[in-house]
Amino acid sequence: MAPQYAPSLRSRLGPLLFVLQTGFILIFAFCAEVDSNVNVNGSTFKDSYTDFQDVNVMVMFGFGFMCTFLVRHGFSAVGFNLLVATMTTQWAIILNNVESWYYSGKIRLNMRSLVVAEICTVSALVSIGAVLGKTNPVQLVFIALLEVSGFVLNEWLLLNLLKVRPGNSMMLLHIFGAFFGLTVTWILYRKDSEQRFEKEKADHKSGLFSMLGTVFLWVFWPSFNSALLSGRSPVRKLECVCSSYLALAVSAVTAAAVSVIFNPKGRFNLLHLQSCILSGGVAIGVSMPVVLQPWEAMLIGFAAAILSTFGFHLLQVGTTIKHGNCVLLLIHPKRALNSRSFLFFQIHMLLPNQ
Repeated sequence: MAPQYAPSLRSRLGPLLFVLQTGFILIFAFCAEVDSNVNVNGSTFKDSYTDFQDVNVMVMFGFGFMCTFLVRHGFSAVGFNLLVATMTTQWAIILNNVESWYYSGKIRLNMRSLVVAEICTVSALVSIGAVLGKTNPVQLVFIALLEVSGFVLNEWLLLNLLKVRPGNSMMLLHIFGAFFGLTVTWILYRKDSEQRFEKEKADHKSGLFSMLGTVFLWVFWPSFNSALLSGRSPVRKLECVCSSYLALAVSAVTAAAVSVIFNPKGRFNLLHLQSCILSGGVAIGVSMPVVLQPWEAMLIGFAAAILSTFGFHLLQVGTTIKHGNCVLLLIHPKRALNSRSFLFFQIHMLLPNQ
């Protein structure tokens, strides 16, 4: 049965979306233009458009189907995901071009600006997975817009004040999105929320469709990790794609092995596979600046899968899982921090040789 929202909510969602979209249209009408300096017929456009397609599929299909694990929402979660993604992408384009808007009076649109905006949207979708089933569509839109604003501001502070290299922005995405979702979950927590409500129930069928979203993410994750390397050396982008695939492949096999070991009946745990086969892709995206050999990428995927599966197993037997629906998205910071430790180790090993 589809959810029946209160009349007050139905009277707020439509006007809110109408006002926001009208505001975006006015901003783009008077302040945005397509970047005319881009060679449309060149290979640069083709490469950037391929990256945009892959990231777009990840955002719309990957995260959309991944959120279908709740019985109450089902495929409605795909619609919620589409609504949030389209709104936040438009907002991210504006925020990422505030500096250009201030100095030149125009928001420059090109393929890279679209890719960067959708990557910002991913941070919001990570948080949405934590509160899905506890919030209504109006709250989802507000949470997503607020998080994208905070994400862009946080990234600007890191790049301009702390002088953090852009190559480490993937770590910022996973950690910021996960901890923002945890913070919102903590704010929404009530004493009577320890027992699962109808909107938070999941079953085997919804878990299978959610696994479909994980497969979409797994397939396109190498493009996601290499999307921000379009302007760099093709060799560097090839290294990123190869390393990402190897890390993902190793993490998938390792997660399956550890899942069988932890299961008393020797069966695969679908929740383990959903939440942990992507750990290698997350970890390698953070430590990519210092990964020089294929075996290093495979080692990162191996370690990330073991730590993620073991951590998820502990969450299942503990009480933390009761307060967060999409735990498969909430363990992003652990993967990023683990790979960050590997990054520091690699830098320490390379410094004496220089």
